[in-house]
Amino acid sequence: MKKTILCAYLGLLLCWLLAQFPPPERAAETASAFPPAAESEAPAALPPTAVPQRRTLRLLLPDGSVTELDMQDYLPGVLAAEMPADFPEEALKAQAVAARTYALYCAEGRKHGDADICADPGCCQAWQDGQAQRDKWGGDYERCAARLAAAVKDTAGQILLYEGAPVFAAFHASSAGATEDCGQVWNPRPYLISVSSPETAETVPNFISSLRCAPLDFRDTVLSAFPEADFSGPEETWLGELRRDESGRVASLVIGGQEIRGTVLRSLFSLRSTAFTLEHTEEGFVFTVAGYGHGVGMSQYGAKLLAEEGMDYREILNHYYPGTQLADSGS
Repeated sequence: MKKTILCAYLGLLLCWLLAQFPPPERAAETASAFPPAAESEAPAALPPTAVPQRRTLRLLLPDGSVTELDMQDYLPGVLAAEMPADFPEEALKAQAVAARTYALYCAEGRKHGDADICADPGCCQAWQDGQAQRDKWGGDYERCAARLAAAVKDTAGQILLYEGAPVFAAFHASSAGATEDCGQVWNPRPYLISVSSPETAETVPNFISSLRCAPLDFRDTVLSAFPEADFSGPEETWLGELRRDESGRVASLVIGGQEIRGTVLRSLFSLRSTAFTLEHTEEGFVFTVAGYGHGVGMSQYGAKLLAEEGMDYREILNHYYPGTQLADSGS
């Protein structure tokens, strides 16, 4: 009898604990209920004990070797590869926090075996060693390196959290009026929703790009991925309905009777972003593209412009990652 009562109490205690602390998979499913912070508010700070403590990273290099770096030594190499050193200080600080957060997020995922993160921007985030930085900046190396080191030092240990864990702090070069909702590219996340971004053709170099395709090249490129597409009719009938998402990017486009996602078209034609128009002309098919990158998370040129308008790095991060909290990881 006593054993039965004890088991009942233990069962009730387990149910209560599960209700209070759902497993990560369940927490991710319910995360969309978290209300985003107002854009005018800075992210709240959490005590250092609230987040994982980590001071070193194992970095997978392009040659396949793995090197261990102190976080403060690793991050300037990321900033050197990912953001122009002459960007405003507050933009560089925002990039430092995003890069540190992204590194810890990757380290928890352990997708590189013995390494925490790699230096491939197509997989994790770019990184340059000191020699690569000297080759790039030449006689301006000392000044540029000092600016990046200051941004890392001034934000030492600071990361973005959502529900107590480092966030997927995605970033990209530039957006076309608004960032992309993460659900349009990867799995949806409540802190990676579409928000306004101030870039224009007047404020961002090479903001508008174009690609012209001869009809046969256009057809063959689509057929390489969608062999069922029908191009039997006249060229002017190949394009069908175009759908745009909340950010204004192409969600999908019907080509040859096949509905193709904008992200797939971007990959097929090596477009700079999914913020594009496509038209048939006498010369063939013409893509006109705005911005650069997947569009999710912080826009780097957007951060530059917001910093020039007077925002500090906390406000910039709060704008691009709403609902997150700025915390001290001790790293």
